[in-house]
Amino acid sequence: MPVKIPDDLPAYSVLQSENIFVMSMQRAETQDIRPLKILILNLMPTKVETEIQLLRCLGNSPLQTDVTFLQAATHESKNTSREYLGRFYRTFDEIRNEKFDGMIITGAPVETIDFEEVDYWDELCGIMDWCKTNVCSTLYICWGAQAGLYYHYGITKYDLDSKISGIFEHKLLVKDEGITKGFDDRFFMPQSRHTQVSQELIKENPHLHVIADSWETGAGIIVDERNQVFITGHFEYESSTLAYEYERDLAAGKEPHVPDNYFEDNDPSKDPVVRWRGHATLFFTNWLNYNVYQKTPYNIEDIGKDIRWPNQ
Repeated sequence: MPVKIPDDLPAYSVLQSENIFVMSMQRAETQDIRPLKILILNLMPTKVETEIQLLRCLGNSPLQTDVTFLQAATHESKNTSREYLGRFYRTFDEIRNEKFDGMIITGAPVETIDFEEVDYWDELCGIMDWCKTNVCSTLYICWGAQAGLYYHYGITKYDLDSKISGIFEHKLLVKDEGITKGFDDRFFMPQSRHTQVSQELIKENPHLHVIADSWETGAGIIVDERNQVFITGHFEYESSTLAYEYERDLAAGKEPHVPDNYFEDNDPSKDPVVRWRGHATLFFTNWLNYNVYQKTPYNIEDIGKDIRWPNQ
């Protein structure tokens, strides 16, 4: 089934060319189907690229999704025009009275800044609090996962001596969790970050469960008892994303190391070797199915009515 997005969104034509089933708003309105309402808080500076990556992953599911993009209104984007954001994105004030079956909070290039120093931190906290009773399942990615673990559970991040960048093998620790149903015992996930969260602190919290980890990069997939999912890496990355980041940092004089286990023979003059796409597709399909579709009420207004959080 298709992803429902505006037909003038740049991602629309790109996904159509890849035979990803996307549907215009006009056509979707003629169908008597209750699609899953998915909200994406896109905190990445490369808005269009991130839109394409996530929509590509969501479009591989048999479930119809109605996607809304959300911006941080308290942040002034340096890479995306106000016109573009005004046309394709909504603000929290515009959606706070709505319910959503699922929400994705992306990563952001603010890892080395203390959470409270991020200019949109207060707004993000308000959104994460709102998610408790207005979203059936929230998926947090990379810095978004660190922010979610800190806000909900007080788990802090710490700086690494050098950036984690590359494709890393992860071990499946729990085999009966819906989010990883069908996964192999070992799988690969792209990682790209300057900070880390403590797997020991996560394991000490009775509400959190590490589903998969890596001996090189720590906890990879974490779930909690309230249907939230946290991933420390980037399943959504395209084959060329880490190469782009590596070349960008080279041009900026940062002397980055070559992404681990990424280029053929670890030679940046050669093409990347894609070894995560199958599990990435399965991950997003599982999230939409087991965490969203099978747990969200048919009447979307019932979301949150029977949920109680510790501070409620």
